[in-house]
Amino acid sequence: MNRVVVTGIGAVSPIGNSLKESWTAAKAGLSGIGPITRFDVSGIRWKVAGELKEFDAGKYLTGKELIRLDPFVHYAVAAAGMAAEDAGLLQECIPSLEAPNLHSDKEGTHCASLLAPCSIRDLTAVIIGSGRGGICTMEREFRRAYSSGVSSSSRKSAYLMSSTTIAMAPSYVARKLGVKGYCLGISNACASGASAIGEAFRLIKSGYETLVLCGGTEAPLCRICMEGYGSSGALSRANNAAASRPFDRTRDGFVLSEGACILVLEDYSNARARGAKIYGEVIGYGNTTDSFHQTVPSSEGEARAIRNALAEAELKPEDVQLISAHGTSTPLGDKTETAAIKLSFSKSAYHIPIMSLKSLTGHMLAASGALDAAFTLLGMNEGVIPPAINLKNRDPECDLDYVTEVRKAEIGFALSQSFGFGGVNAVLIFKRMDA
Repeated sequence: MNRVVVTGIGAVSPIGNSLKESWTAAKAGLSGIGPITRFDVSGIRWKVAGELKEFDAGKYLTGKELIRLDPFVHYAVAAAGMAAEDAGLLQECIPSLEAPNLHSDKEGTHCASLLAPCSIRDLTAVIIGSGRGGICTMEREFRRAYSSGVSSSSRKSAYLMSSTTIAMAPSYVARKLGVKGYCLGISNACASGASAIGEAFRLIKSGYETLVLCGGTEAPLCRICMEGYGSSGALSRANNAAASRPFDRTRDGFVLSEGACILVLEDYSNARARGAKIYGEVIGYGNTTDSFHQTVPSSEGEARAIRNALAEAELKPEDVQLISAHGTSTPLGDKTETAAIKLSFSKSAYHIPIMSLKSLTGHMLAASGALDAAFTLLGMNEGVIPPAINLKNRDPECDLDYVTEVRKAEIGFALSQSFGFGGVNAVLIFKRMDA
């Protein structure tokens, strides 16, 4: 079996338009949650979200591509380009028929812009997860077609179906980066991003692939998603920056957010041979289903995923020094996750610091699991745990060591967990290279 390491990371999130910006904001405890500006919120009770700020997709896609693709693909391409560049994989940009003058400037075109297709050295596969795919584009087209005074027979965009399918995120990333091998789009609810990383880990560990671009992307900020999640009771009714408050006694739901995070996973020998920097090693992956309920989580099912990951990593519960919690801020979800940690780690559960990033970003759905994994790796390398904000009133049923102030810590082994509707669970375990 091959060793699997992480050699590149790219991200766009409500707290930054790059991994560095997002990580700096996280350590400072800065919230990315604010009033919704993307659509009219009159008539609905949920009025805050985690939007990207001043994100310019035009740095990564041409004008035609921006029109033809849903934002969830925009975000994936941006994060993937940054991850590939971070891993030292980008080569010369290939002239594009859609942008014939891109290379006319004296300094040349920076590859990470991806305005023209690029070729990538060694990259063999792309796996990207999304829960909602191109739902914003679907809503926009439906509203245009069926709003008052517009005939339902009006012509739809020729790119409506292709731009909104979940597979378009990995396939378009592959197109922009010159990948012609294994390509997979997966939808595993809120566990999609973590699941994509786990499946990439499996491919490389088994020897099927050498290098995989993987993660999650999501652009769900539209009225149908807000009302849909709201009607299920999943969204917070607190319309302020403190609405996302995981593990707090007063929590009442999550805050819907958008973004993408992509990681480059690579065979350790290949990474060493090309002199790549290494963020850490992936050593365990647990994927289970609760077989319990459509929306109600099961602590037993989540605990099985944790135990499976620990078993593959050949770790004992007391070996883990950090847990990145799913921590959505729903009353039942946080309580269930706390119970699952106790089931999995027994007495050790009370001694493991727990990072809760959705207090800062809100819930980016599929993208959250990938960003959680990325921040887990950065925390291991820097020896620092970002704070969970808004945790002011401790829930007696959520009584573990949730980190509320930035904390220095020696982290050799860390666990990142993601859970989704349908009872799908994905847990990843990382090792610091010198641990």
